[in-house]
Amino acid sequence: MAEYIAIPKLGMSMTEATLVEWRVKEGEKVEKGDVVLLIETEKTEWEVEAAGAGLVHILVEENVEAPVGRVVGLIAGTKEELETLQKEPAKEMFTTVPEITEAPPAEAAPVPAARAVAPAKAQEGKRIRISPVARKMAEEHMIDVTTITGTGPDGRIVREDIQKAVETKKEAVPRAEVVEFKRVKSTIPLRGMRKAIGQHMQRSLSVSAQLTSMGEVDMTEMIKHRNALLEQEEAIGARISYTDILVLAIARAINDNPIINASLIESEIKVWEDINIGVAVAVEQDGEWGLIVPVVRNADRKNLVEIDKEVRSLTEKARAGKLMPDDVSGGTFTLTNLGAFGGGWGFGTPIINQPESAILGTGAITDRAVVRDGQIVIRPILTCSFTYDHRVIDGAPAAQFMVSLTQLLENPAFLLL
Repeated sequence: MAEYIAIPKLGMSMTEATLVEWRVKEGEKVEKGDVVLLIETEKTEWEVEAAGAGLVHILVEENVEAPVGRVVGLIAGTKEELETLQKEPAKEMFTTVPEITEAPPAEAAPVPAARAVAPAKAQEGKRIRISPVARKMAEEHMIDVTTITGTGPDGRIVREDIQKAVETKKEAVPRAEVVEFKRVKSTIPLRGMRKAIGQHMQRSLSVSAQLTSMGEVDMTEMIKHRNALLEQEEAIGARISYTDILVLAIARAINDNPIINASLIESEIKVWEDINIGVAVAVEQDGEWGLIVPVVRNADRKNLVEIDKEVRSLTEKARAGKLMPDDVSGGTFTLTNLGAFGGGWGFGTPIINQPESAILGTGAITDRAVVRDGQIVIRPILTCSFTYDHRVIDGAPAAQFMVSLTQLLENPAFLLL
């Protein structure tokens, strides 16, 4: 009996997935555990493995959405069984699939040893017969004469043979694409993570009234506080980062300003009891950079060490491609901290992660000239950009939230109370 290739359930929040790419072709032989299909949920990607060995029969093509449990392919045990399956009319099938609650541990893919590829050589002791004109022409065009079959007398390579090889070589080199007099360096398909990010950001701007407020935070005392924590790294069992501190500060500021922790669902504003802070993580996939937002749940009930361990774990899973859909679901507020990338002083206008109503973007901490007690002094300044949905949050609550956050960051003692 053929093995099923079905859409797995990757957590409670998942109901369907998009078939992004079949990693095998129709009729291709696979072994148990081979990756046969790449699927995409709303926010994550997942590799589906073969449940058994055999020959693949594809039932559902790429770029189609399929519900959990849908059988999208079969693995036939024999060539005869595959031929029988291919003759049967396509029908929609479902199977019961267990819920996958944890990603498998990341394993380093074996790296094949590099080896030099040498051009084909003439048989040992056999002289290559080639005319002087053909040899010179081959040298000019970097043609390997050992790969050429001569058409002259006694297999001699002549000018026409080299000319043919040159033309073949030119045809093999793709011509640069030109669009409106501009040469194309490379083409990136809008699919997978890049497509999902684009769709989410465009939708966010189209469905909400977004406004960004900007401010600066004097991090003088917080830097001293973090340095003290770093000196106690072994004792507390964590290396506290500024991202950890920001998550805690945001959660405390939201406690004082609950309307920030809300969403507009149809015609009702839902103020959430849980404070779940999404932390944007930059990830590289196939040479391209993208963004994913794993969620620290109930951040207001955690201390700095607990937040550090959770942020670190989620970040590692994100960069290893091992996040589950539940890891990126349920957020009520998002932090995007670009400080690690440097770039100096600056502001941005982050886009809200729907269906949330607010997001905070922070930059690098840089020395700036500021006025304190009538004197110009140099202080380490953190820039903040707070984007909120004006349908849910008015200017006054937004300002109050920023004041609360600034006080907590500028006065670390308040943050620890």
